[in-house]
Amino acid sequence: MKCVKANLILPESLLAEIQKYVQGETIYIPKTKVTHQKWGSRTGGRKLLDERNTAIKSSFRAGTAISQLAEEYFLSTETIKKIVYTK
Repeated sequence: MKCVKANLILPESLLAEIQKYVQGETIYIPKTKVTHQKWGSRTGGRKLLDERNTAIKSSFRAGTAISQLAEEYFLSTETIKKIVYTK
């Protein structure tokens, strides 16, 4: 998230209206829901986690113990349980 001076990008009338509510503070203006991307969708992180979780579930169904999966994937046994017992 980068910082941009409002007086450089907003019309003077809009800036005056915003100044009625806040002056000299930093405000965050979120993206619209249409342009919002879910976590990891841009970098591929979500896809990697989904693939990892699918592999964990497959191994568990094939008989691999939860403790062994925890060691193999460097996760806690509680995290492995959450992965294998959720749909």
